[in-house]
Amino acid sequence: MARTPTTFDPFNAISEPKRRELIEALVGKEMTVNQLVELMGWNQPMVSKHLGVLKRVGLVSERKEGRFRFYKVNAAQLKPIQEWVIQFEHYWSNSLDQLEDYLETLQSKEAKNE
Repeated sequence: MARTPTTFDPFNAISEPKRRELIEALVGKEMTVNQLVELMGWNQPMVSKHLGVLKRVGLVSERKEGRFRFYKVNAAQLKPIQEWVIQFEHYWSNSLDQLEDYLETLQSKEAKNE
């Protein structure tokens, strides 16, 4: 079965660590490519390439002002990813509770042996 092209799938798009870094850099603000180049320390073609993918899948939007293009995160487009991840919260909570119980048991045994 062929994978969905990254340019059409937000899950594949964010599987690239550099794209996740760009999303994190843009949370709550708009930035130009040049600002992102400076912040990230990457070259301009790399920033533009990753922004292009994020834009095609709808995770970032672009606003033109004069000769500048400003990019920002489309938080609503991240909702399906959050909804998918949140289903594992119960598992993580239970696992941490079990670990806490196990550690308490170990501590009790150590206290009895001292």
